[in-house]
Amino acid sequence: MDDIKRISVEAFARLDFSTVTLLDLREPNQVILGGIAGAVNIPFSRIGKELEKVPKDRPIYVFCQEGQFSEEVTELLQDWGLDATNVDGGWRAWQTYLKQAEPVFLDARGLKCPGPVVKLADTLSGLQTGQKVRVEATEDAFVSDIAVWCERTGNKLLKLELKPEWIEALVEKAEAPTQPSAAAQNDKTFVIFSGDLDKTIAAFIMANGAAAMGRRVTMFFTFWGLNILRKPERVSVVKSFVERAFGFMMPRGTKKLGLSRMNMGGLGAKMIRGIMQEKGVSSLEELIDSARAHGVRLVACQMSMDIMGIRKEELIEGVELGGVSTFLGAGEQSDMSLFI
Repeated sequence: MDDIKRISVEAFARLDFSTVTLLDLREPNQVILGGIAGAVNIPFSRIGKELEKVPKDRPIYVFCQEGQFSEEVTELLQDWGLDATNVDGGWRAWQTYLKQAEPVFLDARGLKCPGPVVKLADTLSGLQTGQKVRVEATEDAFVSDIAVWCERTGNKLLKLELKPEWIEALVEKAEAPTQPSAAAQNDKTFVIFSGDLDKTIAAFIMANGAAAMGRRVTMFFTFWGLNILRKPERVSVVKSFVERAFGFMMPRGTKKLGLSRMNMGGLGAKMIRGIMQEKGVSSLEELIDSARAHGVRLVACQMSMDIMGIRKEELIEGVELGGVSTFLGAGEQSDMSLFI
């Protein structure tokens, strides 16, 4: 079998698994102890009867427990004209590689909540099960956040060490992070009633944190909260006199929001934004962009829009319209609903 295509586990780790077919030949009692997400499992003992189940439109990478059975199947697939490659050493070599490989380094120093866990979640999403990430962060809250985040997502916190200048954590990507079950949903729902800058910042920090934990998040904007979703520029739409008056008096977009206390004619809001920038805290606009990028659902209350004379064309991209049933439907699948 010297002429079959082969790949080392080191090169195997650099593949984009979403672009290939992974064929796992191990028996069910072996797979239950660990596997690669997305792999097609056909035990070697049944390969003759079930080989037609293997997708043949992409390159096929074959592995078994130690590499012997996969060589035979790789040769068979190649004889059929398929692009098949044997993973040398099989599952055992893959696990050894993951244990010995250098962790991916993630520099989260200077990032403020929820930045460190959001960046960690993004990094882990591009890794394979069993790969590790070494995180360095400087925010004191990271000590508690990383422990809870790992517990709730199913990823493994292998080490947490407080060093003189930073906090170091070693996290291993779990095979199957905890997912909400039908009986106990872990979704989060926020009703954003206020249009105050400070309350909006708090809402989006929590929304980003929940999204980083893999939770589905719905933010339902109603009444004054709708101003958060308005485009900053004037949009030409037909309105009545009263609707135009409402629009003139209300803030247009996030840059016009004031503080709930000590706003001082807008000076307080500018001071808060300046302090956030100085301390390395993401701006509200950056938090909103991050929320949308991580799948947070932004829903504008249609009834409130009609009352306040706000048109769909005036809202930022990515906002959907909904009513009370949309909110209640999301709330019934949530274990936490906040009114802000």
